[in-house]
Amino acid sequence: MAASKQKIFITGGKGFIGTNLAYELANRGHDVMTGDLTHAEDETHVRVDVANYRQLEKIFEKHEFDYVYHLAAEYGRWNGEDHFENLWATNAVGTKNVLTLQEKHRFRLISFSSCEVYGDYDGIMSEDVMDTVPIKQMNDYAISKWAGEMQVLNAAEMFGTESVRVRPLNCYGPHEYYSPYRGVVPIFVYRAIMDQPYTVYSGHHRIFDYVDDTVRTVANIVDNFIPGEVYNIGGHEDWVVDIKQLSDLVLKTLGKTDRLVTYKEAEPFTTKTKRVDFSKSRRDLKHDPRIPIEEGIPRYVEWMRKAYGN
Repeated sequence: MAASKQKIFITGGKGFIGTNLAYELANRGHDVMTGDLTHAEDETHVRVDVANYRQLEKIFEKHEFDYVYHLAAEYGRWNGEDHFENLWATNAVGTKNVLTLQEKHRFRLISFSSCEVYGDYDGIMSEDVMDTVPIKQMNDYAISKWAGEMQVLNAAEMFGTESVRVRPLNCYGPHEYYSPYRGVVPIFVYRAIMDQPYTVYSGHHRIFDYVDDTVRTVANIVDNFIPGEVYNIGGHEDWVVDIKQLSDLVLKTLGKTDRLVTYKEAEPFTTKTKRVDFSKSRRDLKHDPRIPIEEGIPRYVEWMRKAYGN
């Protein structure tokens, strides 16, 4: 049974997943407000830097929220290396600011982590791995996301706050604009559209999840909020794709050859194959991915071409 109308705030609400999640929650009848570094012609949006406590505090002084989805983050491994000051200010201090306000205002929190927290683990990535296996995160982004999870758990233990953590895996789709720091899908699609070279590390395998499927599952947390839980959210376990396969699909969709593609065997400091268990999301959140990559990539290519007028 769907939850009644809730007042919801999304940090990072004008980002890629945040934009799609805001649409999904609003379409379900919830009262949604977004906050982000971006200005917008939208009365339900406010500009805010989560790393600035006073900016966040002003929002919570004016509004009372039932749920907060905390998505605001500096994203990506190489972005985290090149701009580590921003990464730690946003991902660690920003999360602490949200948790401090949660302690005061008692909203329920859905905090976004990442499957990058599994680091160098090469087994099946179920949510309880971190409780039993020593894990070495492989970059500052992954470390910051794991630190964020520890912050959430610590706040719940100390102050009795109620939170759920989610670990998305390779989400892609509309509203994800290109940058060299983004994931492999927007990089391949953008560069193929623009006839720019890119590199394929063909020794790697990943599971991809179209953003409509991701946000539908994440939005379901409001309907079945279980404090303390953590969920992997991605595609189906058997939707494993070789990265060369992904590149071939992008090029086929665009009717292009691989003349500008360089092939290499393996990328350093990255797990070659990520095998992830999504059974908890299916059990609690009705996780039901419907858009395989063969359908999702053409949809994303169409959006990207419109976004860049090409």
